[in-house]
Amino acid sequence: MGAGHAHKLYRHGHSPVHRLPPHCKLAAVFCFVVVVVSTPREAVWAFAAYAALLGAVAAAARVSPGFVLRRLVIEVPFVAFAFLMPFVVPGEQTQLLGVSVSVPGLWDAWNVLAKGTLGVAASVLLAATTELRGLLLGLQRLKLPPLLVQIASFMIRYGDVITDEMRRMSIARRSRGFEAKGVRHWGVLAKSAGALFIRSYERGERVHLAMVSRGYAGSMPVIDEVTATRAQWSSAAALPLTALLICLLGWTL
Repeated sequence: MGAGHAHKLYRHGHSPVHRLPPHCKLAAVFCFVVVVVSTPREAVWAFAAYAALLGAVAAAARVSPGFVLRRLVIEVPFVAFAFLMPFVVPGEQTQLLGVSVSVPGLWDAWNVLAKGTLGVAASVLLAATTELRGLLLGLQRLKLPPLLVQIASFMIRYGDVITDEMRRMSIARRSRGFEAKGVRHWGVLAKSAGALFIRSYERGERVHLAMVSRGYAGSMPVIDEVTATRAQWSSAAALPLTALLICLLGWTL
């Protein structure tokens, strides 16, 4: 099983975080996110501590803060949604910068922003220190259903192929003088989308036939088995266990 190429999110390195087996990192990030989501929103200091933990992981992985911050742009839609909550959630009102907002809405917005940002940052660090092929092997090692792993593998492998096909179709339209400027051009774009779907479907059929002719019987062969030592599991568990301690303090204080 392989991904074929490195993703833009991956940062090549030889840090202790890079060297951890992928399934250890996957389990650690999953447990960390569960702990963050379980933390009461009123424990503001706990979220600051979580951010410090991720900062320590980034420093150990030699991933620059700027790299992580740039990749956090993906959560902009959630940020926009969170900013609306103080104005639409009913409840006690307060003044913020001269504007009347809902107190429960403010807490809800903070809850979405804090937990969402920490979850995305943890995912970015995971992607930055683990190759796509390693992530797939890690998911398989964690006993994720093989069919889901295969779907993810093909999605990664052929996502760029389909994107390039779409780009070539766009260049062909522009070379013939086409520019989408209004609703009347939507029909052309719809036909292009249909043609792209048919080409992708036919490519999938050809790939499947090629795999069957090479002995494919419903499961992908594992070239190398990824294992982890007790020390590696302990290193990976440091992040979620520390976060769990912070969470418990957040519930008791």
